[in-house]
Parts: sequence; structure tokens; C-alpha cells
Amino acid sequence: MPLTQDRNTHMKGRDLVVVGVAASTVIYAGSLVVVAGGYAKPGETATGLTYIGRADEMVDNSAGADGDQSVTVRRNQAFKWENLSGDPITEADLFNQCYIVDDETVAKTDGTGTRSVAGTVVAVDSDGVWVE
Repeated sequence: MPLTQDRNTHMKGRDLVVVGVAASTVIYAGSLVVVAGGYAKPGETATGLTYIGRADEMVDNSAGADGDQSVTVRRNQAFKWENLSGDPITEADLFNQCYIVDDETVAKTDGTGTRSVAGTVVAVDSDGVWVE
């Protein structure tokens, strides 16, 4: 039904999100974080992972079950990750997708179908790749 008066529409920020951590998992502050099966974990070479951002804190859920601990993840920013020397991203790759290797490294290709998408390359520096 259309509004007939002002409405207090609730809002939720998306720059910081809190996500339950996967069982038997440690996530380090500053690491590339993915979600798999609904729970956060450090980036790794695997398919089916969804990149969500950078961990704002260290969380040790190594002795816990899925969701026993939660991690705060910063999103909607470009983060500088390591560039895989064996599959490097170059200036020619600007505004193309790159792929997750581990919790601090990205690569140019999907590793013949073994890596998940990290995001879009927005800059390449001598010491890393900016990904949003």
C-alpha cells in the first residue's frame, strides 16, 4: 500500500558486516575473507567461494563449531593484495576480474578452474594489486 505519511525506513550499513566463522578456523586481521556454506573463512584456492572483503580483526574459532565466533569484515573498499608471481596481474588487467589464491594473494587467472573470483582489479602497484 502506498505511503500516506512519513515512514522511518530502517537502514543497515554495508561497510562493516559481522559474519559467523566456520568451524576449526582462524582468521587473521587484514586477511582476505570469503564465505562458504554461510560461514566466513580465510581465502584459499578453491571453487565456490564468495569474496566478502578484509578481516578487521583476528578471530580464533579453531576449537569451535560453525558460527561459535564471528568476524567483522570491511567491505565496499579496494584492498591491496599480494600479486602471485607465477600468474601475475599487470596493468593490462585493469578492470578485469582476478582470482583468490590464499588469504593475502590474488592471481590473473582461475588456475584452470581451481580458483574463485576475488573481484575487479582497479590498480596495480609494484608491491601489490588493488581489488574491489
